[in-house]
Amino acid sequence: MTPLAVTQSKTIPITDTMPIRTTCPYCGVGCGVLATVDVNSTVSIQGDPDHPANFGRLCSKGSALGETLGQRERLLTPRVDGQITSWELALDYTADRLAAIIKQHGPDSVMFYVSGQLLTEDYYVANKLLKGFIGTNNIDSNSRLCMSSAVSAYKRAFGSDTVPNSYDDIEQSRLFIITGSNMAWCHPVLFQRLKAAKEADGKQVVVIDPRVTDSCDIADLHLQLAPGSDAALFNGLWMYLWQHDFANHNYLEHVQGVEALITAFEPFDSIAKVASLCGLNKADVQRFYTLFAETEQAVTFFSQGVNQSTVGTDKANSIINCHLLT
Repeated sequence: MTPLAVTQSKTIPITDTMPIRTTCPYCGVGCGVLATVDVNSTVSIQGDPDHPANFGRLCSKGSALGETLGQRERLLTPRVDGQITSWELALDYTADRLAAIIKQHGPDSVMFYVSGQLLTEDYYVANKLLKGFIGTNNIDSNSRLCMSSAVSAYKRAFGSDTVPNSYDDIEQSRLFIITGSNMAWCHPVLFQRLKAAKEADGKQVVVIDPRVTDSCDIADLHLQLAPGSDAALFNGLWMYLWQHDFANHNYLEHVQGVEALITAFEPFDSIAKVASLCGLNKADVQRFYTLFAETEQAVTFFSQGVNQSTVGTDKANSIINCHLLT
């Protein structure tokens, strides 16, 4: 009999030991993974050297993916009221109960809360089932908690949820700004890529964080600002760029809202004001603003320290606005 191996989605027969190309489901980097199912049904994990996100690197979580595929604590067959049953009976039972609830209470009595680690195709099927068939919009995921403010900021700035960056920008940049993120812990593969690029060509790194984290280890400048003052720092940067003629006026012919920002950002029209609002040294703020203004290739990496806020959308827009201005 052909032995079986359990994957995250289904049980498959082992026909050979060729690695299966897949994607790490943990953080948003999307590292490529080579998973090899061995004859004893264990799974060996390696980074995919040809994948453009990680070039074979994996962090400790990704490297341990094989350990999550053991069968001892995995439910291998359907159960109803604790009793093993067939897939046919289990699906019929679920469908009948769901149909009865919808009939009695209406479609909006049903909600799906799904994982942010699903693939696009899985999201598509879940949305089709809930919106197209059952007839309710009640579907959500932890992606909203993580990224809804960033999505709103991108839509406000660009008209769509479009992040205008590529990982290749890490190597192409001359200045890399990490704000609201302990990149060394939360996106370690990208952090190691940045660290290697910095060592290779001497790019400048600025970390903006109230805490001293491991990401500060490679920082040329750490702005330990007061919690919640991110928008003030970047609004002040916008005004500095405008006042000192670092705006790209040819590009701004295609951008709306510049005049409104000039008026709105009057409270941030001097380094002294910004330093006071952010609890920073004026010399450090000046150094950051000068670095940004005089460096043509600058990339800002922002994460949950910006997004997870009652004004997260405004914080994200304050960052995006500085890049749009230049």
